[in-house]
Order: sequence, then C-alpha cells, then structure tokens
Amino acid sequence: MSDAKLRERKDIPEKYKWNIEDMYAGEEAWEADFKKAEAAADAFAGWSGRLGDSWENLLGAFKDRDALWLDIERLYVYSRMRRDEDNRVSLYQGLCDRAQTLMAKAAAAGSFFTPEILEIPREKLLGFLSESEELKVYEHVLLEMLREKEHILSKPEENILAQMSEVTSATNDIFTMLNNADIKFGTILDEKGEEKEVTHGRYIGFLESQDRRVRKDAFERMYTAYENQINTIATTYSYNTKVDVVSARIRKYPSALEAALSGDNIPVSVYDNLIAVVNEHLPAVHRYMEIRRKALNLDQVHMYDVYAPLIQIPEEEVTYEAALEQVREGLAPLGEQYLKDMEAGLQARWIDVYENEGKTSGAYSFGSYDSFPYILLNFNSKLKDVFTIAHEMGHSMHSFYTRQAQPFVYGSHSIFTAEVASTVNENLLMKHMIETETDPEKKKYLLALHIEEFRTTVFRQTMFAEFEKLTHEAAESGEVLTAEWLSAKYAELNAKYFGPDVFQDPLIALEWARIPHFYRAFYVYKYATGYSAAAAISDKILSEGKPAQEAYLNFLKTGESDYPIELLKIAGVDMSKPEPIEAAMKTFEALITELEGCM
Repeated sequence: MSDAKLRERKDIPEKYKWNIEDMYAGEEAWEADFKKAEAAADAFAGWSGRLGDSWENLLGAFKDRDALWLDIERLYVYSRMRRDEDNRVSLYQGLCDRAQTLMAKAAAAGSFFTPEILEIPREKLLGFLSESEELKVYEHVLLEMLREKEHILSKPEENILAQMSEVTSATNDIFTMLNNADIKFGTILDEKGEEKEVTHGRYIGFLESQDRRVRKDAFERMYTAYENQINTIATTYSYNTKVDVVSARIRKYPSALEAALSGDNIPVSVYDNLIAVVNEHLPAVHRYMEIRRKALNLDQVHMYDVYAPLIQIPEEEVTYEAALEQVREGLAPLGEQYLKDMEAGLQARWIDVYENEGKTSGAYSFGSYDSFPYILLNFNSKLKDVFTIAHEMGHSMHSFYTRQAQPFVYGSHSIFTAEVASTVNENLLMKHMIETETDPEKKKYLLALHIEEFRTTVFRQTMFAEFEKLTHEAAESGEVLTAEWLSAKYAELNAKYFGPDVFQDPLIALEWARIPHFYRAFYVYKYATGYSAAAAISDKILSEGKPAQEAYLNFLKTGESDYPIELLKIAGVDMSKPEPIEAAMKTFEALITELEGCM
C-alpha cells in the first residue's frame, strides 16, 4: 500500500505530539491571558515621564515590563506552535495574528522606555545601580542601552517604529504561508515505482536515494514549483531586504549588516573573516566533489547528486525510540545530570515527532520562559533524523538550563551561542558513532556523513551568508532585486562554492527562493561560526573530561547575561579571532584526506 499521502494530525498518536496543553489547557485560558496582557500593555504607558525620578520607579517599570512580555511571549509561542501543527487551521492563524498585533501594541506602549532611560544622565543612572541590589539585575541591560545610545531615536519616533513592526514583519508571514500551506510539489515514483508526494520533509530523503532518476525527479519537481512562483517570491524577498536596509538607515547604522550584528556586539570582522577563510579553503570542497563523482561512478556531478550517500550500505530505518537511545549514548560525555534532565523532558513530551498535512517543515526548538523548551520535528526514520534530535535537544537543554539559572530578562540566548549548544551535541554523537562502529563500510559511511554535515553547516551556510551580504549591499546601493538578478547572483555563488567540475543545473539558481532563514537576515552565518566553536568545545570535553564538561555546562546557564563572544570564553573559545574557523577548515581537510585514503 502506498503512503503517498501524509497523515492528518488527528491520526498521529498523542505520545508523539508535544504536550502543548501544559501551556494552555484550551483557548479560554489563552483568551484570559490575552485580555490581561492587553490591559497591562495599556497600563505600562503610565510609567512614561517617571523613570528618572528614582531607582524605585525605574525598578518598578522594569518589573512591569518583564511581566508584560512574559505573558506576551507565552501567548505568541502557544499560538505559533498551534499554527505550526497545521498551517491550514484558520483558528490558530487568527490567534497567531492577534498575538503579533498585541506584540506591536505592547512595543508601541513601551516605546518611550529606552529613550527615556537614555535621557537620564549617565552618572545618575549608575548611581541608581549603586543604591539598589534589585536594580543591579538589570545592569547589563542598562549598559547595553548606553552602548547603543546613538541608535535609539526619540520617543515619538520609537513609537512610530513600534506601531509599524506588525507591518514590517509581513514578508516573513507571507513567505511562511506560501511555503508551508500553499505551495505543492506534486508526486514522483520512488525506487519501487510507487507514487509519493514530494514534501519539504521528504525532499532530502529523495535526494539521498541511490536511484539517480528519483533524485533528478524530486529536484525538478521542487524547483519547478518555486519557478512557478518566482516573481511573487522575489518581490517578497526584495521587500524583506528593503525593510532591513531602511530600518538600519533610520537607526543610523552604516549598513544592514552592522545593524544586525550590533545587538550581539559582534564586530563585522567576525562575519567577514568567516567568508574570507571559507573562500580560501573552497578547494577542499572541490576535492570532495571529485571523491563524490568517483564514488557514485558518475561522468559529472549534478546538483541533485550532492546529497546522495557516497557509501551504499543497506538502508536501515531507525525507529524514533531507537533514535532516542542513540542520542542518549552519544551525549553521555555531558554527564549524568544532563542525561537525567533530558530524559525528564522526553517523558514530559517536549517533542512533536512526525510530519502531518499542513505541519511546518523542518525542525526547531521553541518555547516561552515558563514553558517546556519544545521541539518540532518531521521525523522520517533516517539516520540524519537522529542527528536532528541531538541538534534540537541541544537547543532545548540550553534553554532549560538558562531558564533555571537566569531571570526572565536574560532567559533567552543569542543565535550566536545557541548554535554552539546544538552542534556540540551533533559532534559528540557523530564521534561516538564513528568510534564504536565495528563494520568498516559503516564506519566509512559515517565518516562521509560527518564530512557532509560539515559541508552543509559550514560551507553551505557561509554561501548563504555571502548571498545575504550581496543582496543587502545591492539594495543599499539602489539595485532592484528582481528574480533574474537574485537567481544570477545565486548561480555565481553556487558555481564558486561547488567548483568547475560540478554541473550547474539551471534550476539550482532558484534555490535562494526556498530558504526560510533569508527572512531573518544575517542569521545563517551563526551556524558556521557555531559549528566551528562547537568543534573546539566537543574536543575539549572528550579530551579533558570533567573540567571541560563543567565549564560547558556553566556556559549553558548564562543565557544573555553578557555578550556572546564573552560567554563563549567561559567554554574556552574566542570567536573574535579567525583561529577557530581556520582550525575547523583544517579538520575538514583532514577528514577529506582520510576519506580519500579509504575509498
């Protein structure tokens, strides 16, 4: 019997769905919190004009702000996760829209907050800190405001921008709806001749098929669907980029890139160093593509060949339960407490496991400060899905430890540090699998998989980062980002990264159109920097044992209590320098050499 059609959500057993009811038992409770937050947003404006009167007023306003945004965060996370369960359900589309509207309203109501604090003389503000131990909790926040002072506008201007936030985020929502609810890719015949629907969740699986015809058919179905929508998507992305550019200009940043990096206090040199160092080592990727050509016995590698496993071992389906056991074994170097806390999360149903009709594609870790750190999966019983669990569990455990140790104001974490937490888990799992595998062919398979993970996380994400830099620089210089321009630039980058011996299938020029992360600009580079930092940290944990383990767990508890580069130093890595990227490149090249020697 063919499983060409995805299951509806109601047909998936409860034990494989996240326990979102722990947040709200039903929509009535959500509505009650919504009304409470709405009233609190209105009331918060009452602090305007009073913040500099005393440290008591400033502390009271901070506490009220935290309480308000804690409620709003919970409202948004719940409605967004409910929508992600099935994007076709209008009820949750509506709740999510209302939560976003409330966020914009609260931002507008509190738009006076930072400008008014910055009107307080520096000496007086620092005096408030010395007078109140409670207020000292907010010291890093206040010093960060002072650092960013030149980019904070007047109260009326901040109010206008806050009211516009709902509109300026529209491009992301439009793409999400198009990409997850509306676009369809049709069906192909699989290796057995059975008709299968091409979906986001199944696409990579098709590209990993040993049957080249299946790979080619899936590739063409996917990109033909985007080609049919390319002008709409190009317009959406173009306006998304314009919002970044205009927002940066309004806030007096030299560029959209500098505006994006400023929040984490990351020097532009970190971004530029990543691209420069990776570009310098692209010949290693080109060597890898030649290994791929020989291993797959191809005259020439096409873009639909770049994910096919180099080693053909009997395909084994991994059950979800078996995948969890592999993750437990791989993460053992993180210690008993880490494993115990992770197990409690699994039992509490943090994870939404399987793909269903209308479910948001991909995987993520999400949650509010006072909820579980939930995980969305689209588990497809492949080995890569095991690594996805480890990756997202890294994010969720990071959130779990941070929220235990930090107050709400520091209870999140920057993507710069978050990607380290996820990738340490992946590296530990991979090293464990390679070291414990006794079958030479399977070990070779895992080695090739490790290289592929490295390529897609460091080289692919850096290519994306370079594309974003090009598009924003073009928009800043007045270039019109048409579908033709975007596709031509992407094709040039793709050719550079994969090398002259890989055939550049024309449809690959459209790949930019299917990348959701591009709607959160200058985000993807953090995957590459995070992977490089994680490689160093995981090596320390395995070689140094308990001291490195404890240092890493301390890092997981820091949240946003300092700038990302400073926090990573706790775990023993300095990302302000190019050395970690260089070290990662040497590791990649060593893996390529090792693979060449055993092929």
